[in-house]
Amino acid sequence: MDLRIATESWPVAGVFRIARREATATDVVVVELHADGYNGRGECGPNVRYGESAQSVAAQLEGIRKTVEAGFDRSTLQDLLPAGAARNALDCAFWDLEAKRSSQPVWQLAGQGEPGPLTTAFTLSIDTPDAMLSAAEAAADRPVLKVKMAGDEMDLTRLRAVRAASPDCTLIVDANESLTPGKLDFLLPQLMQLQVAVIEQPLPEGEDDILRGNSSPIPLCADESIHTRDELDDIAEKYQAVNIKLDKAGGLTEALALRDAARDRGLKIMVGCMLGTSLAMAPAVLVAQGADWVDLDGPLLLAKDREPGITYGGSTLMPPGSEVWG
Repeated sequence: MDLRIATESWPVAGVFRIARREATATDVVVVELHADGYNGRGECGPNVRYGESAQSVAAQLEGIRKTVEAGFDRSTLQDLLPAGAARNALDCAFWDLEAKRSSQPVWQLAGQGEPGPLTTAFTLSIDTPDAMLSAAEAAADRPVLKVKMAGDEMDLTRLRAVRAASPDCTLIVDANESLTPGKLDFLLPQLMQLQVAVIEQPLPEGEDDILRGNSSPIPLCADESIHTRDELDDIAEKYQAVNIKLDKAGGLTEALALRDAARDRGLKIMVGCMLGTSLAMAPAVLVAQGADWVDLDGPLLLAKDREPGITYGGSTLMPPGSEVWG
């Protein structure tokens, strides 16, 4: 088996801002596995929030090159690397390679139903209220909008501007750990008036024990606080939903298991992504089947996408063909 590792930079359409950073480009790592005349691919989006960079992830993968090229299976990978971006890229490449070798789509290999179209949220990053109003007006035909919060005094003004421009959309709010318990208590009645459907990660990871046993009128969704099944018992006491991202879970294998385990606990499911191309979104499409909320708009936020890529018709995402992945 031949392992190939490449780092790439993809420009963002404009500027992407969340509470803790802004970006005009996103770095990804692409893994290719070549064996028996077949090629399996996977893409990950390293995240500085988890101490990752494209360089650190590439180095992590280089560190296991000999083991990979000597030949081992996907189940062994789960113990060889920790959950994170590096394992995600390699895990997805293994799935893709297995699909090509067996002439079966990944959904069959994984024992899942055939994936269908999905409606994805479209993210509005942090800006001035006027700019976010304009952005919401431009996205008025999208059925689901996700609004990033800054944790400052302008959050409500921004949200009201977005709601005024898109009165009928499903509204997701993503705080990215930017709130305090007091701010959350203050905002909840206001967000109810704005008919917000779900609030992502209002408090910082490690400072959210105050949510234990909460009865929030709007579902609270764990994002930075949930990576794998290992955190589920604790998460289920504090949140009503989980945001599953392959880069956090460490690949499709764990993401599917996490989804099913979360459902067994009665938690709602969101499937999200880091900034990335269609190659990164494709495996998540399988996880997102039947999810309560889908946030796989990564390619829509880039200046250009990988070709061939997933077909987006507005906010409708079509399942990828085998030429993309799986």
